[in-house]
Order: sequence, then structure tokens, then C-alpha cells
Amino acid sequence: MNAPLRSDPATTGPVQTGPALRVSGLVKAYGDNAVLRGVEFEALAGVATALIGANGSGKSTTLKCLIRLVEPDAGRIEVFDRDVMTLGPRDLRRFRSQVGMVWQKHNLVPRVSALSNVLHGAQGRRQGPAAWFQATAPAALRAEAMTCLARVGLADKALQRVDSLSGGQQQRVAIARTLMQRARLILADEPDASLDPQSGEEVMRLLADLARKDGLTVVFISHRMEHTLAFSDRILGLQKGRLVMDKASTATDAAELRRFFEE
Repeated sequence: MNAPLRSDPATTGPVQTGPALRVSGLVKAYGDNAVLRGVEFEALAGVATALIGANGSGKSTTLKCLIRLVEPDAGRIEVFDRDVMTLGPRDLRRFRSQVGMVWQKHNLVPRVSALSNVLHGAQGRRQGPAAWFQATAPAALRAEAMTCLARVGLADKALQRVDSLSGGQQQRVAIARTLMQRARLILADEPDASLDPQSGEEVMRLLADLARKDGLTVVFISHRMEHTLAFSDRILGLQKGRLVMDKASTATDAAELRRFFEE
């Protein structure tokens, strides 16, 4: 499912449709433990892609390999037609700053405001202490950060300390920080895992909307089957390090997916 070209203040201009991420022959082993065994898939712009599998199937390792937080043993990774495996240290740091990562833990600075935390997303393009706090950041950056907070429904919480917000609100601040990076690719590793059912659903709906409405490329891991079916457009199923399912979410159901969650 392709989305039309879209532009958004929190992105770097129009987001192109088509394959944003291509992975081929991805291999990773730890000693004799082969975690990934030749994984291949594509992720499209404007599509929310779910990566599912039982514990130990290689889901988190796959996401970390995509930005080389874990170095693959073999394979090719292309993000927006750029060969990630050939990047040197400096270019790799720049590349990572342009990919949004959403973790189970929000990785926010608890004692500063939501707005200041979102401003931290601009560090890849605007370094220096002036951009770290709302009181010292340039007006244009503050305005952009407020736009990002508004996109996740938290403009009214901009000046509140992050440690006064609920878990779901903190996760949305983390997503707003990702938007502040102007990321076109968002990777989310169980972003709903530590949240109550309502907050988890709100976060997953937001991620799905960033793909479906904003045209971003979103790849997420979830252990909640209902969220996988409701908030993904495509599902990739891993078993023992191999990709054994790649199909549209509308072409499967809970009965078929259950094996990926229960093994």
C-alpha cells in the first residue's frame, strides 16, 4: 500500500513512496547461536510494518542490525537507497541521527520539560547547549518542537516536567522527539510493552497514523496480537531467525498469527 507524497513541518520535506528499507541476506550469530539466518524483506513508505515472533526469534536483533547498533555478520541493508553497511563512523552517526528509535524505555531526561526533551531531537543538525533547553533554544526550534508535541497530542503538556507525565504521555514525548529529528524511518521495539492497555493503544495508533497519514516508514515490534492486527498494514513473521511470513495484515487473522506469539 503506497501513500501519496506528503510534506510535514516535522520532516525533511516530501516523503517518497516505495521501498524505503531493503534488507537481504541478513545474518547474525553469537558464537554457535545463529540468531538471524538470511533475513530478507522490504518496508514501504506510508506503511506500518509489524515484525512479530516468539521470544528469541531475532526481532530486536533485526531492528538493531538495521542501524548497526548490532553489527551483522553478513547481508545488505539499504535505507532510502543508501548502503548502511558501507558507512564509516562519522557517516554512521549522522545516519543514526536521522532514524527515529522508539524503545520500551522512553530514554527521556526526567527533570526537564516535555518541550526541552523534544528539542533534544534536533541535536543531529543543531549541536550545542543552546538547543538543549526551551529557555535558550532559538525561536524557530521551539516552534518546531511545539509542532511535534501537537502532532502527538501533548501541546498542552509542553512546559510540564517529564517525570510528572504518565507512561503513555512519556512515550508520546519520545515519539515527538523522534519527529523533531525529521526522521523518515521510525523503528519501534515493543513501544506498548510497559504501558496500560489504553495508553498502549494510543501509542500504537499514533505510530500507525505517522505511516498512514504522514507517509513515514514505520517498522514496529509488538507482542500484542490485537495491536499487530489493528495497527499494521504488513506483517513480517520470524521463526528461529528466518522470515517465514510476509503478507498484508488484511490477508491473515489471529488464528494464523497465534503461533508467532505462543511458541
